[in-house]
Amino acid sequence: MPSPEEVLVLWNLFKQGDWSAYTALYDQHFTPLNNYGYKFTKNVTLIEDAIQDLFIGLWTNRQNLSTPVSVKNYLYKSLRNILLRKAQNQSRFVEISDDNSIPFEVSFDQYIIVGEEEKELRTKVNFFLTKLPPRQQEIIFLRFYEDFDYQEIADIMGITVSSAYKLLYKALHSMEVALNK
Repeated sequence: MPSPEEVLVLWNLFKQGDWSAYTALYDQHFTPLNNYGYKFTKNVTLIEDAIQDLFIGLWTNRQNLSTPVSVKNYLYKSLRNILLRKAQNQSRFVEISDDNSIPFEVSFDQYIIVGEEEKELRTKVNFFLTKLPPRQQEIIFLRFYEDFDYQEIADIMGITVSSAYKLLYKALHSMEVALNK
């Protein structure tokens, strides 16, 4: 993945109508956005439609777009909003909500497991992550897997920075209690 500065250069070129910069942004962000969308719904078609809508909207409105502080943050927040809107507008899809009704899976396939102790610990962590409420799972994913800071997380999730700190603390505390049993 290119640096945030390189992504901003692509963003500015894209805003000027550079098709290759636009396709580079799409290619670089499609898989991470797809993985993030999968945290909300298992409906791959819905996720891919949402990503397509996001990028079509970007191209259509490129002249009116400002330059965000973080393109990655902007894309995640935009995808989240599109998925929420699509889920609410289409009754055949599962509604995305703040309650515990939607499981939020965390994948460890990005990491190479070294040694049996680490493998066992990862298995326990994965198990206990699936037992957390969806919003706690989401904040752990955004903070530790996508490396967003608290301001970016608050922006993406539509909460205050203070709430982001509290939500992550709750999630980590619950994990600690569960792991120490």
